[in-house]
Amino acid sequence: MKELLKSNDPVLLSWAEALLAGEGIETYVLDRHMSVLEGSAAAIPRRLMVDDEYFDRARAVIDRAREELSRGDSGSDSGAQAPRGRAPATVPTIPRDLVPEVTEDGFLGGQVRLRQPAKGYRAAIDPVFLAAAVPAVAGERALDMGAGVGTAALLLAWRVAGLRVTGVEIEPALLKLASENARLNHLADRVEFMIGDLSRPPSRLVPGSFNHVLANPPYLEPGRADASPDAGRAGARVEGIAGARVEGIAGARKDAGRPGTGLEAWVRFGCIMARDGGTITMIHRADRLDDLLSVLRGRAGGITVFPLWPDRTDRPAVRVLVQAVKGSRAPMRLAQGLVLHEDGGGYTVEADAVLRHGAPVPIQGRGAAS
Repeated sequence: MKELLKSNDPVLLSWAEALLAGEGIETYVLDRHMSVLEGSAAAIPRRLMVDDEYFDRARAVIDRAREELSRGDSGSDSGAQAPRGRAPATVPTIPRDLVPEVTEDGFLGGQVRLRQPAKGYRAAIDPVFLAAAVPAVAGERALDMGAGVGTAALLLAWRVAGLRVTGVEIEPALLKLASENARLNHLADRVEFMIGDLSRPPSRLVPGSFNHVLANPPYLEPGRADASPDAGRAGARVEGIAGARVEGIAGARKDAGRPGTGLEAWVRFGCIMARDGGTITMIHRADRLDDLLSVLRGRAGGITVFPLWPDRTDRPAVRVLVQAVKGSRAPMRLAQGLVLHEDGGGYTVEADAVLRHGAPVPIQGRGAAS
């Protein structure tokens, strides 16, 4: 990872995180706990980090926003291309009213509207690709594990008319937003959200009753990165953090990684809920692929690995879609994958078709075994 910003202004950091999330760029904040050691909440600046593959594009997005703010331009489109000119040396102060508690954002070219927290974890492109990879048809049932504000569940229901989707989420605040989002998009008759988690699932969930199970699980193992003090962001990114209550995030980290809270628990629960012949689809970091395949082995087969390549260079994939079939004994296959960005930074035609127009991800391809 590379350092993009360093600041002790939490409003600036939240603004930058939200801006980059809108461009599909995941960020990490380091040094959150150093200020406590130093005895001052603002003594040690925090570092906003991005993966190496996205650093240049992320810097261009921030530089463009700096220029627009310095001109007083508040009506910019965060999806526009970054400017070629030189950015100002300093970042202007970001008014707090630019970071509301909840924002309403457009997905699939504005065809789906979702309300989500302005701070903490914010949905970007990962749940869009996840939903587009599920091979559901009308009349089937799908389960979204760790639904958050309902992004993947609602995008999947929007894509497949006649599909019924159930989402399970542990955080009450996110569950409330997910239900509101279902009503906002006129999908409440086919999409239902329930409170619960992997160790305490809702009693209404019947094992083996879903044609498809999907998940965007926490990407990081405990110890790989500092857990954010924001419960939503920490729970979405670090295994074993979600659902922390009385003890807070620091207390939850002691519990992180215990049996039943990591990646294996997500896979095990998904396989229990899927019917024979049903699919389990996940999106994850490419550097966790070995872990994911290891826990799938013996539980499902016919595994397809579908890389999401950052561009047309030799840069490695950062994300992978993995789909398995419960009860299948077919061998694993490595798909060609999909390239996300052209040389100029914009999305490729194939990626744009998924992100803006709701096209499916061809994860199985033609004639794939099941």
